[in-house]
Amino acid sequence: MNLIELIEQNTEYIIIGLAALSLLLLIIVIVLMIKQRILSKKYQKFMKGAKGKNLEETILKRFTEIDNLINDNISIHNKIDKINESLLTTIQKIGIVKYDAFMEMGGKLSFVLALLDQNNDGFILNSVHSSREGCYTYLKEIIKGESFLELSSDERSALDQAINYNTFME
Repeated sequence: MNLIELIEQNTEYIIIGLAALSLLLLIIVIVLMIKQRILSKKYQKFMKGAKGKNLEETILKRFTEIDNLINDNISIHNKIDKINESLLTTIQKIGIVKYDAFMEMGGKLSFVLALLDQNNDGFILNSVHSSREGCYTYLKEIIKGESFLELSSDERSALDQAINYNTFME
């Protein structure tokens, strides 16, 4: 059988197939027309009241605002970096111990205050209250959590509190 005979014998099937294809194409065209109409309405609504020049000015204004925001963001990040850098040397950890310097004679009016930065550098302030002689204050430097001078047990306790102090930065 040649091709022509094959076509003549299956003409009905070919016509039905072409009709189905035409119907499918018609449905696709209708769907596309509906989508195009919806898109056209959205475009008209978007462009309503705005001329091309006004729209261009609005877009350029927004780009300028975006550039300003980017520059401000960079500036803010630089300032935050400077603040974080300066926070490394600020007092962030504290420890305090109140004690009775002269055993039951004056109450717990003496105190030790340890103030440290993030690197555990700082000082210990020891204020010893004597009811007769007044108040004596001593200062001991702390470097990396250690003192070059001998610490009393109260001073060591205040220093340990400060070293183990939980700050919001950690």
